[in-house]
This record gives sequence, C-alpha cells and structure tokens, in this order.
Amino acid sequence: MPRAIDLFREGRDEELWQMCCGFLKLGIDEFMDIQKRLLLEQLELLNNSKLGEKIMRGTRPRTVEEFRRLVPLTTYKDYCPELIEKREDILPAKPESWVHTSGRSGEYPFKWVPMPSDFALELSKILYGVGMISCARDWGDTSHIPDTIKILYSVAPSPYISGKFAELLEKQSPISYLPPLEKVESQSFEERVALGFQQAMTKGLDYFFGLSLVLVKVGDKIYNSSNSASLLPYLKNPKALWRLGRGKIRSRLARRPMLPRDLWSLKGIIGSGVDSLVYKDKIREYWGRNPLDLYSCTEGGVIATQTWDYEGMTFVPNLNFLEFIPEDEQLKLEMDRSYKPQTLLLDEVKAGENYELVITNFYGGAMTRLRIGDMVRIQSLRNEKLGIATPQMVFERRVDDVIDFVFVRLTEKAIWQAIENSGIPYTDWFAYKKEGESVLQVCIEPADGFRATPAEVAEAIYGQIIMLDDDAKNVTIRKDFASFIDFKLEVTLLPRGTFGNYTARRQAEGADLAHLKPPHVNPPDKVLSYLLAETEEIIQVTRAKISTGIETTDIDNPDKMKAKHL
Repeated sequence: MPRAIDLFREGRDEELWQMCCGFLKLGIDEFMDIQKRLLLEQLELLNNSKLGEKIMRGTRPRTVEEFRRLVPLTTYKDYCPELIEKREDILPAKPESWVHTSGRSGEYPFKWVPMPSDFALELSKILYGVGMISCARDWGDTSHIPDTIKILYSVAPSPYISGKFAELLEKQSPISYLPPLEKVESQSFEERVALGFQQAMTKGLDYFFGLSLVLVKVGDKIYNSSNSASLLPYLKNPKALWRLGRGKIRSRLARRPMLPRDLWSLKGIIGSGVDSLVYKDKIREYWGRNPLDLYSCTEGGVIATQTWDYEGMTFVPNLNFLEFIPEDEQLKLEMDRSYKPQTLLLDEVKAGENYELVITNFYGGAMTRLRIGDMVRIQSLRNEKLGIATPQMVFERRVDDVIDFVFVRLTEKAIWQAIENSGIPYTDWFAYKKEGESVLQVCIEPADGFRATPAEVAEAIYGQIIMLDDDAKNVTIRKDFASFIDFKLEVTLLPRGTFGNYTARRQAEGADLAHLKPPHVNPPDKVLSYLLAETEEIIQVTRAKISTGIETTDIDNPDKMKAKHL
C-alpha cells in the first residue's frame, strides 16, 4: 500500500483524501457498517486471548448485540496488573510498541497501553489526514501541503501518546521536527520549545502540533518584546536576523507591536485538550490561523477531529468501536457502581445531549468497553455546511472534574474560560468547592505586572461565571439560583513563584512529567496543603454587581470595580 507522501507526489489527490480522510464522506449507515465489521474482527482476537477471557469474564460473544449485553464496562483498573507489567503473552495481538499516559497516585505510575502494528498504521493515516485538514480549504485541497513538513515539537516525548503521534506520522511522510526527535528526550519541555523556535527562526515553520498554551506564551513574548533584547537568543545566524527584520517591517506597516504571524505563515495549527477552546481567539490573533481541535487519548488514539470550518468534530470510525452512555445513565452509575447503564451507538445519539464515551480498540488492541472518563456533547447529527452526514461532537468535560452548584455545573473548561475572559493576567490557577458550602474557591498566582486588587479579581471571575451562557434568560436564572443558594466565590492570591516552586519540588522528588503540575480542579489535600502554605489574601464575593445587560444586584464588597474594566 502506498504511503500518503507517495500519493501526494504523484498527484493522486482523490486517493490521498480517501485514504486519510475518507470518514468525512461516510453516511451514518456506512459509518456503522465499518464499526460493526471491525468489532466482529476484534471479537475473534479477544475470544482467543487470555486478556479477553479476563475482561469479558469468560463469555465469548459472537455478535455486536451479545458483546454489548454480556461484556461489562471497564476502567483501567480492570487491566491491572497485566498492562502495568506489559505482558504481551496475554494480549489479543502482539504490540508494535507501548504508550503511556499519567497514572494514578498511590496505585500505578503510568497507564501503559499496547499499540498493535495494524492499529499504528491506521492511526498514522488518520494523523496525516488531520494535518491535511488543518491546512485545507475544502475536500481535495492539497495546495498548502509541503513536500517535507516542518513541525514545531512541543509535546511530551514517546512513549507518551503525543510523542508517539510524532513518530507515527513519519510512517506516511518525511517530517522535519524542530528540534529533531532524537534530541528531545534529554531536554526539558522548556528547553525543547526554546530550541524549536530558535531553529524555526532559521528554517521556517509549517505546522504546530501540541499545547495551545505554548503558542499563546510565545505570542505574548514576541508581542511584548518587539523593541527589547529578549529575542536575541533566537538570532543565531543571518537567516534569523532577516526573518526578524521582515517581521518588524510588517508590524510597523500594520501600526502595532510585532506578532508571530509577522515572522511565520503557518499552514496549519493542531491542538487538543481544554486549552484549545480557551485560547482559540488569542491564537488566531497572534498566529493568523484558527487552531484545529483534535480529540484524542492514549487508550484510543484519535477519536474525532474538527474540519476546515473549525466547528464540531467528526468521529473516526476505524480505530475504535464507539458507545455512548447518556448523561442520566452516567449519573445513575456514579451513584451506584453496581448499576449497569445502557449505551447507545452513534446512529442512536441525539443532538444537544451529553454522553460519556466508551471505546473498544480495533486491530487487536487491549481496551474493551473502556470508560475513558470523558463527557462529550453531540452538537448536531450532521454538518450541513460541509455535507458531512455523521454526528458532530464537542468535548464537554471530564466526568470527574465537575464542581456542582445546582445553578451551574462548573468544569475545568468553564472556570478556565471565566478566568481568561476576565482579562486577569495570571501564571496559573486551581479551584475547588469547599466541603459542605456553596463556595467556589479560586486560587490564582498573579502574573508579573498584576495591579488589580483581590476584590476586583473576585468580582471579575464571578461575573464571567454568572454569564457563562450568552442567553439572557439563562443568565437571569443563574443569578436567581446563585442568590437562592447564597453562592459565593472566594479568591486566594498565591505568592509569586508558587507554581514554579511546586514544579521544582515535584522534579526533585522524581515525579513523572505528567505529575509536575497540580490539577486545575479539585487538587488532592496533600497538594492543597503545599500550594496554600503561604497565601496573601482571601476575598469573598456574593451577589456581585455584574453588568449583564439585563439587571444588576448589589455587591457585598466596598470596591465597585466592574469586571469589564479589568
């Protein structure tokens, strides 16, 4: 079978798009036919493996219906200790490699997942297709694909799944990573990013794949450093100086400070995770392109991707069998772990509803009816604008990161968006609900140059949380409920360096990369005790005076600074 780059070089564009992005042309019946056919092939492998015998509890389902009725839902614990020990003799298929994600403190350091060779090959095609979509204007467009792709490497190295993605992409095309993959394992994340941008000043840059926050931080640095010496470390040769000079001319003609888009013209930006949505407007402003949101996970590779309209994400049919637990069923399961929730297939979901996602790997993968812990929302049953005839999704939240205040269920994404929208300059943050109280505790380390008072910070974030919905009626309902339950928001300003010190301490303790930063929502007590060891001030806001365009209430706070002034 030809590689993607072979089809591209030979001008076989339609074959290329069908191979890497054919799922965009499927009808729902065709999608389900692929799902069911590959599941039946997977069942043959599971039925003849020791891991399948364990996970399926001795049953040997032969049909899709038997599989869904007889096989229990699983979590990663069900695969322990076999996968932790990387036992290949019990697997449905021999793995080409092993990947891992962060583990669970006190239980296991990593969640190891085997990746069979057939799965890796199919995943490599999808990854190349995502790159095509990120720079395309429409189906079949290959005009912006370079022969050798230069990508900034800003992800964790293999065997993390993000690093594995980088390796798999090379199955389909020659890739020039900045910095090269062979150099990244010995460098810290900060060193890798700095070296990557230094090389990009000389060699240019086609694509970005990784953390959206990295693009924002680099954009901030360039925006605030146009007339300073802070860019000197990137200027090692004449090509870099020429790029900088051209960037300065472009910014002066536009009568604004220099932006990254003055230095590079990216063909595509690919990100994933909560911060992609939070920072998308800022990324577009700085870099001149919308970031393409990719929904992926270690256990299942790529689950869904946005397309060139940058709206909802389209599911990928040929890597995992997809099941959906309706939200009311998921809540029953949370209250009663012995409850057996009903699942739906993609042709049974409803637009506007939330579902917990369940996946079963194809091609001999190990994960079987695995609850990966994500809640997704079906945005629509098709993309009318682009003619995509399968349901469109958006990532809603982690199942376990909800802070419930009745009037609003706050997720990491919602709180992060509220902080970002408030305009408060910050280094990092975390939040949690005080036990037995209607109090959202938000702890923020201010960024350099921070001038607002804690009262202003609390009022600004409170206002953004109340106004999470653009609908005026919903804003009014939220305000009424907030008043009814006496909802409060408390802000703690953390001393400068709090998060940096925490990271340094975790590094000294030998913590893994994924455990260097505290979780944004509901950090464990041990983490809280360290982060809150030295705090400056706590401000409580209740019934804040918010400018909403409908009505206002009084503020229990002498400062009358409006959120919009921050």
